[in-house]
Amino acid sequence: MSKLKRVAILTSGGDAPGMNAAIRALTLHALSHEYQVVGFYGGYNGLIDEDYTELSAANVGDIIHRGGTILKSARCPQMLSEAGILQAANSLRKCHIDALVVIGGDGSFKGAQALQEHWQGQLIGIPGTIDNDINGTEATIGFHTAIDTALDCIDKIRDTAQAFERTFVVEVMGRDCGILAMEAGLASGAEQIICKELIEDEQAFLDELKEEMAQSLRQDKHPSYVLVMAEHSLSISAQQLADQLSEYTGVDSRSAILGYVQRGGAPVAGDRILATQLGVAAIEQLAMGTGGVMVGIKNNAITTIPFADTANTQTRNKDFVARLKQYRL
Repeated sequence: MSKLKRVAILTSGGDAPGMNAAIRALTLHALSHEYQVVGFYGGYNGLIDEDYTELSAANVGDIIHRGGTILKSARCPQMLSEAGILQAANSLRKCHIDALVVIGGDGSFKGAQALQEHWQGQLIGIPGTIDNDINGTEATIGFHTAIDTALDCIDKIRDTAQAFERTFVVEVMGRDCGILAMEAGLASGAEQIICKELIEDEQAFLDELKEEMAQSLRQDKHPSYVLVMAEHSLSISAQQLADQLSEYTGVDSRSAILGYVQRGGAPVAGDRILATQLGVAAIEQLAMGTGGVMVGIKNNAITTIPFADTANTQTRNKDFVARLKQYRL
């Protein structure tokens, strides 16, 4: 039987639609176990500064549909140093925290992994990132909403591409993982999807891309041409690629960078449900005395994976590239 009394929550790194839904589920389920619940503001910064608030059913009751995070989020350079980690651990002791739930991505989990070496409480992670780049779960909170947001934008850009007979390079987020570009590209019927997982030799890839596009435009196969590109997938920017395509094909090409619009907005049903499932699962793991793991979902079942293994995405990347090649028309 767990001796847990006081549970803390923080949201860290890039915000993702559904984080509020996770905070709500964590708080309500923890309260059902008669735990006290607090939330630290601004990620690990709030933890280090001991800036927190008590969470109750009343102040999380109407947040499931809201984007962003009521606890705010931030990156914390101090957690990259031994002094910062020790300060965070000391704050947890001073605030009488028995367990900490971290909602965030790979950087947030690295912070949690470092923290558990200096603090004896329980630590649980919940994957919250639009990039869906965390090993140990099929989906991360915010990913479904980010796809829908990107898809809506790409569909609108397609209208302009058809009206002006232009080519558009649409850059989506994803940082070091191209799965968001893949899913948005497939769903929008993009003529090309560009992500680094598909590229072995950049120059050869670009040469083939330009020639394939030029042939398609010459044969009038497409009334418009849209390329969905993951950020940082090439050594050149989306605008530079568009300029090269214009020069090579003779067809006016433009770039559109979707940027932070993908991180905002009300979470779709899939993210609200996933956040609720993972929030409940995290409290159940704490009640069983578990720590040092992230809760995820695979084949509609809750899974756990040690923090140290969440960054291992090599197999995951191979799987999604295989899916891309399978479903491309």
